Amino acid sequence: MARQDGPSPRTTLRRGASRAVYETDAVRSILDAGVIAHVGVITDDGPIVLPMAYGVRGDGEDAEVLIHGAVANAMMRAGRELDVCVTVTIVDGLVLARTPFHNSMNYRSVVVRGTAHAIDAPDDKLTALQIINDHVAPTWDTARPPSTTDVKKTLVLAVPLAEASAKVRAGDPVDEDIDMDGPHWAGVVPLTSTWGDAQPAGDLRGAPSIPAVVTALAGRDAHQQTRPE
Repeated sequence: MARQDGPSPRTTLRRGASRAVYETDAVRSILDAGVIAHVGVITDDGPIVLPMAYGVRGDGEDAEVLIHGAVANAMMRAGRELDVCVTVTIVDGLVLARTPFHNSMNYRSVVVRGTAHAIDAPDDKLTALQIINDHVAPTWDTARPPSTTDVKKTLVLAVPLAEASAKVRAGDPVDEDIDMDGPHWAGVVPLTSTWGDAQPAGDLRGAPSIPAVVTALAGRDAHQQTRPE
């Protein structure tokens, strides 16, 4: 499904429309910087939303969000060839106003709606799994490769980026004129997330060295864009 020239009726922002972002590159940059997606789907037991690792592949009209889970996962089975909603949110700070009524957050968020389809071809499935893994930490080439059994137990779904929109808030509080000369403080408390130093597993045997791609994470912004320039 090719991306439309503008937002679809399902992804057009109505509340806070001034903060809407529809440009493909802007949507993609938020997805590249995010870590966790919340995926919603209707199952036989009702709606459910679960946090999931994800990755993005392709560019422009061919871009897709990739998610994965156990074949036995009811949500994943229900999402196969069904309409799903994928959201990614990055919180950049607390916005504290002169009155709690105007408190807010600075954030970047994306909503993707579309039909999830399963990736079944073995080579394509492995490539998709590597994209998901390496979106957070590029350890695919430094760890044991997945076995045939591992892959068979995993269901990988792709959701087109044809219907996607972003919403972004940045800047100071928006207060009432009557409060501007009052005694109450207003401002922003930035939120930063960084990866710490790697800690070896308690059951690590021998003395394998920490992969360079892992040590390189220390001190890095957890929401730094992950796609290679």
